[in-house]
Amino acid sequence: MRQRVHTDKAPETIGPYSQAVVVNGMVYTAGQVGINPATHKLVEGGIEEQTRQVLDNLKAVLEAAGGSLQSVVKTTVFHTYMGNFAAMNAIYGRYFDAEPPPARSTVQVADLPLGAMIEIECIAALEQA
Repeated sequence: MRQRVHTDKAPETIGPYSQAVVVNGMVYTAGQVGINPATHKLVEGGIEEQTRQVLDNLKAVLEAAGGSLQSVVKTTVFHTYMGNFAAMNAIYGRYFDAEPPPARSTVQVADLPLGAMIEIECIAALEQA
């Protein structure tokens, strides 16, 4: 059985998809870009500000699903410019500081919604009672 996850603490979806779905104790999130859920706009600034907002959005979605950033087992990071990798990685490391950190794939893409510089999706494992 699939359970849809929704929170007002992350941006609303703009299409026929869920912020996340829980299946068999696993959380599969949609990709998040640096949209501030209060303003519905991409945050101002550069890669650091966008990365922080992306991870705050993911954190909110995971918490709505009953998880946390510490429950993440895999992330996929999409960059529009791989030259931003080091700056992104510094922020990312502050959010994923538990051992072991999640597995990760990072790829460069031509474009992201709203002109975002970064998008991150993740898979997390919920603890079973």
